[in-house]
Amino acid sequence: MSEISTKVIELLEMLPENEQQFAFEFIKRLVLAWDPDYTKLTKSELESLEEALMDNSYVTHEELKKQLGI
Repeated sequence: MSEISTKVIELLEMLPENEQQFAFEFIKRLVLAWDPDYTKLTKSELESLEEALMDNSYVTHEELKKQLGI
């Protein structure tokens, strides 16, 4: 988790529960505005993907379909 994420969580924990819920909904709206179809990768997701590509440990869509039987 990044340093800023940790700071945000610390600030959220200072709020009453109803205000935490408000902040959660606000952050969720920010994320949806930034990536409405959840296709952008976070920094950690990109790092994981690049690592998997480097060591050939990823699963293709076709392999996944076979495993799921679709």
